[in-house]
Amino acid sequence: MMTPIALITGGSRGLGRSMVLNLARKGVDVVFTYREREAEAAALVQAVNDLGQQAAALQLDVAKGSGFEAFATQLQQTLDQQWQRCRFNYLVNNAGVGVHKTFEETTEDEFDQLMNIHLKAPFFLTQQLVPLLEDGGAILNVSSGLTRFAIPGYAAYATMKGGIEVLTHYLAKELGERGIRVNTLAPGAIETDFGGGAVRDNQELNQFLASQTALGRVGVPEDIGPVVAYLLQDENRWVTAQRIEASGGMFL
Repeated sequence: MMTPIALITGGSRGLGRSMVLNLARKGVDVVFTYREREAEAAALVQAVNDLGQQAAALQLDVAKGSGFEAFATQLQQTLDQQWQRCRFNYLVNNAGVGVHKTFEETTEDEFDQLMNIHLKAPFFLTQQLVPLLEDGGAILNVSSGLTRFAIPGYAAYATMKGGIEVLTHYLAKELGERGIRVNTLAPGAIETDFGGGAVRDNQELNQFLASQTALGRVGVPEDIGPVVAYLLQDENRWVTAQRIEASGGMFL
């Protein structure tokens, strides 16, 4: 049986890094994208190699859809050269940025940036990559707990993630004939540098969110990576078109 290969966008840091390492621990080889921190990406490739798996890091700015066709070609070449394969098994649309502004303060440029990265990129990058995805594979789109509950300051961001959850349903329906499962993972509040590191660095916000979470704390990246590794496994072959929230029980 061939080793499965996963592609994770935005995989060099934060949640993506945890996803890469946990997939490697499960015996999955990984291709991940990074935008500009090449040294971090190279270190992660080595960490995956140290776990006994193969990895490749490819540069990609998901805000620029004009580069998606060339990226698909680069991925195809990487699969051929490093794995002697023409297809991969799992796609995780994870890359993202955060903007924390009220509805009234959000500018059109900020709205467009969030739309390009969080909605257009998963739509059109997936469109380019689906021909390279194995039948019977899986797609996981990263959303947010903010589509279920509302915290002031995230109106634009959550709007894009709501779109991703709808897109997940349509992809599950249209790709189902190929046996491809498509699900949404919705993390809750996580201590990372995302959105300026507010959840990690603002103790008042951190404590408030922890007080509203059943398990009594906010999340860390290592809470999310294992969930991704679990959901992509073939043992979950009968789970598709679902929204799985990993939030420790926020705002129940």
